[in-house]
Amino acid sequence: MSDSPQPIVIKRIAAAHAHHGGSWKVAFADFATAMMAFFLMMWLMGGTTAEQKGGISQYFKNPSAVQGASPTPSPTAVQGQGGPSSSLIKLGGSTELYKNPAPAKGKESDDPTKKALEVDPVKVAEEDAKRAAAAKEDAVDTERLDALEHDIHNAIDQEGTLRPFKDQILIDKTIEGLRIQIMDKENHSMFDIGSAVLKDYSMAVLLELAKVIAKVPNRISISGHTDAGKYMRLNYSNWELSSDRANAARRALLAGGMPESKIGRVVGLASTALIDTNTPDNASNRRISIIVMNKRTEEAIRQESVSLLGVEQDRSKGVHPTEEPPSTIATE
Repeated sequence: MSDSPQPIVIKRIAAAHAHHGGSWKVAFADFATAMMAFFLMMWLMGGTTAEQKGGISQYFKNPSAVQGASPTPSPTAVQGQGGPSSSLIKLGGSTELYKNPAPAKGKESDDPTKKALEVDPVKVAEEDAKRAAAAKEDAVDTERLDALEHDIHNAIDQEGTLRPFKDQILIDKTIEGLRIQIMDKENHSMFDIGSAVLKDYSMAVLLELAKVIAKVPNRISISGHTDAGKYMRLNYSNWELSSDRANAARRALLAGGMPESKIGRVVGLASTALIDTNTPDNASNRRISIIVMNKRTEEAIRQESVSLLGVEQDRSKGVHPTEEPPSTIATE
């Protein structure tokens, strides 16, 4: 056996692959979170209505803390960057549902009638046609009353009967139509004190006015007015006196050739509508007012009659309305 020493062999094994760490786990977690968020968004969108989708679309078009309004202007060539974009990101979806800012609460968006009209083009067209026809009729009516006012002024300036009363005839326009007022003057009254009988010259004035007013198809309203002086008579006050004087004027106009069908309303207002409120006993407060009514006022009177007829029919059937229909007639 040899005495020489044996060689010592050291075996080192090198690793085949280096350790990669945990970065791939972070990337995979981000991917999984993004996919979960995507599917959650798809699930939520599947459960929303068309109106809600429109609201979301409007928000991303013009984001703001206030509905339908942006606190910062859109970017422009002059303004520079900043504020909401002026257009949506093109995502290939359907067209935007809402083109206008959301209306404020309590406005016409809450009106079911208007909502119905917005979705029915036939009804929208019918309503537009009605409004156009009404506007045209109002324009013709206004033109007719303007011409009548001009004719009355000419009659006052030319007719010998009306010229002496020029300072007692007041002509103006009200919401009801063209108003002609014949006022008393000191020592020159239409009626004797406490009387409803027209004096001869007062009758002549009304006869001349009847000829001019009869030229237009509009109906008229006649109201009698007194001053604030107390009328001392049993069961007879300024209310009865003003009504009797209005009817005396009506009879005079009919005698002047005005058709009975043109009389639309005759009322007595006593001293409730004074011209001179500072001097309630002023003679100008005693007057006869004739209003050549426009079509809207005539329609209001007709609607009032229809409403009252409906109430009477309901009562005859045993139906008692909870409240009376409101009056649509404006007083002087």
